[in-house]
Amino acid sequence: MREPTRDLETSLLATYPLIGGMDEVGRGALAGPVCVGVAVVGPDQGDAPEGLRDSKLLTPRRREQLAPHCERWVKDWAVGEATPDEIDRWGIIAALRLAGRRALTQVSLRGNAPGIVIVDGSHNWLRGGEADLLAPPDHPDNDADIVAPPPSMAQVKADRDVCVVAAASVIAKVRRDAAMVALADPGYDWARNKGYASPAHVAGLTALGPSPMHRRSWRLPGVDQSKE
Repeated sequence: MREPTRDLETSLLATYPLIGGMDEVGRGALAGPVCVGVAVVGPDQGDAPEGLRDSKLLTPRRREQLAPHCERWVKDWAVGEATPDEIDRWGIIAALRLAGRRALTQVSLRGNAPGIVIVDGSHNWLRGGEADLLAPPDHPDNDADIVAPPPSMAQVKADRDVCVVAAASVIAKVRRDAAMVALADPGYDWARNKGYASPAHVAGLTALGPSPMHRRSWRLPGVDQSKE
């Protein structure tokens, strides 16, 4: 199994005093929030926790064991989220950026704002596009209560290859999973599927219809949305 390294973050630390790694979880779920984790490292962080990997490559038990080690290793960390209502209202890309900005606000208020953020993926959803400049005043990009994102760069498979992003991936995944398990569940089997599509989740949608935790703007299996 390929191990992440500190090569990219170390090179960036030659220019920036603090580096952020960012990853999302819940983007493809049918229900629940989309969450974005940010982990921040500086020049004083030592070796990354043994066994650190992209959260998708770890078992649930191993993720839960590793998350506290990741939290202690980094200088700071936070998880931001955007609700299903916000996803429905603004779309998933704006919701991802909103969750990421909320996470960055938490570390910034503690004096640990990164100078640059490494975002996992091929598309830098943390950075707004031209369309966002024309967004209405109540668009989340115009929220004065949360910080504007610092410079950022997208890197494909950063959660697999970059230690600080892998740490953010593990922290965010464990936190969102715990939140989904804690939700009141009338019959969608969220404790096992965490809001993603599964036979039990689809059966629940067919029997019960969507709940307030579902993303109603999405095509939900088992639901006749023409009647919604």
